[in-house]
Amino acid sequence: MDKIVERVSLYYCSGSSDKEYHLQWVKEGEGVYTVRCQWGRRGSTLQSGVKASGVSFEKAKKVYGSVLGEKTGKGYVVESGASSGGYVKSVDVSDKVGIGVKLTRKIQVDGIKGDDGVTSMEASSMIFIPQLLNPIDESEVEQYLKDDRWVAEEKFDGRHQTIHMVKGVMIVANRKGKEIGYPKAWSQDVQIEDVILDGEAIGDQFYAFDLLSMGDEDYRGRGYEERWKQLNKMGYSGSIKVVPMAVGYEAKKALYDRLVKEGREGIVFKSRDGRYCPGKNHTDMYKHKFYSTASVVVLKHNQKNSIEMGLLDKSGAMISVGNVTLIGHDKPPVNSVCECRYLYAYRGGSLYQPTYLGPRDDIDVSECTLSQLKYKSE
Repeated sequence: MDKIVERVSLYYCSGSSDKEYHLQWVKEGEGVYTVRCQWGRRGSTLQSGVKASGVSFEKAKKVYGSVLGEKTGKGYVVESGASSGGYVKSVDVSDKVGIGVKLTRKIQVDGIKGDDGVTSMEASSMIFIPQLLNPIDESEVEQYLKDDRWVAEEKFDGRHQTIHMVKGVMIVANRKGKEIGYPKAWSQDVQIEDVILDGEAIGDQFYAFDLLSMGDEDYRGRGYEERWKQLNKMGYSGSIKVVPMAVGYEAKKALYDRLVKEGREGIVFKSRDGRYCPGKNHTDMYKHKFYSTASVVVLKHNQKNSIEMGLLDKSGAMISVGNVTLIGHDKPPVNSVCECRYLYAYRGGSLYQPTYLGPRDDIDVSECTLSQLKYKSE
């Protein structure tokens, strides 16, 4: 009987592409191994093939690793909780959307002791770059309010993060896919032992707006509304709160009017049937901010309590976009990234009425470009 040595499932979602790929390293007999694969559009009848047949252990290992590396290099995401036998290696995801990083924690198994007095087991999860929102102008808002294919939510002014609870062990990652710290209350309030939540962190509060997996179920291939409804059934409270959803024109318009009146950050529109696609290469989620923000580079410290800000132009040159005063904040390091709010920008000039919001350790300098800016009408 064939025995699976290792196997992995991968998914790719970008624009209209929604594909899956499955890879198995199989032992067929003593010292004989085969590497098989299946692929195709998600949910369709898959094609199948063989990458290596009747080869040695080392040859099969090399082929398996090569195929896996090729797929992740093209942007395929390894399925959360996939059985990879520890062979999947961590990779830097800071500049590649959708590539997962496997993080592992050793945890003690209660009531069971080994020779050293403690028995431990591994808890691991694939950390990946989350689905990010694409911006729309105020002139586009009305069409999403009227279109029943879209739901609406409040846009929070926080940090986009994902919570991975695996066998009771919590791992939290930022929008770059990097592991970060988190408030202790989160691990108590999540409650479910195996779940991945997507949301926005503001102080000690986590506003959950998406469910990516629970137990052995991967929800990323399901429509957004279905994912949200399952999330809402989980009854979170305390430090974990589910972001309310508005459905239908009247509810969406009421939400929009309230957010504007209260001076909130903005509104988010999400396709009811949209599947989860890492990064911004999708057409399923949009945001409209009621005021403008920009991630800028600290060019220098001024004599007074202010800093000079810079952004990259199309050629890659760093351009000064003026100064911002720091009120109640320490000066961030030169060449670091920080966030500023502003009314508008002058073409070829500075940001008008900038307000310093704080440092951004989850944004790279390469993302600080002039293309972010909202310019004053001429």
